[in-house]
Amino acid sequence: QVQLVESGGGLVQPGGSLRLSCAASGSISSINLMGWYRQAPGRLRELVATITSTDSTYYPASVKGRFTISRDNAKNTVTLQMNSLKPEDTAVYYCNADLLRIGATKRESAWGQGTQVTVSS
Repeated sequence: QVQLVESGGGLVQPGGSLRLSCAASGSISSINLMGWYRQAPGRLRELVATITSTDSTYYPASVKGRFTISRDNAKNTVTLQMNSLKPEDTAVYYCNADLLRIGATKRESAWGQGTQVTVSS
């Protein structure tokens, strides 16, 4: 069994900061790409940030310069530091990991349950 558990969401005022964390646990052999996605009501899920096992990162223009993704490979955790938050950042944020289970031959994409981020005054 593999599980991704997010934490750190909440309500913050515009211009504020939040830090999201995600921990992957279970029978994991290796994790390649890790990332954060978000989905606002009535909208498709969109990419927020990704990070490879060698710490190469990617951000779309909408969050670049405001969000920072990092990971701890030894602990199988990924963190998203969000600064200068805007109302349009309001969404459910999901953690994602491209991983290989112990004993498996095919990689799979695992998702967390999501954590709500609300940016409002």
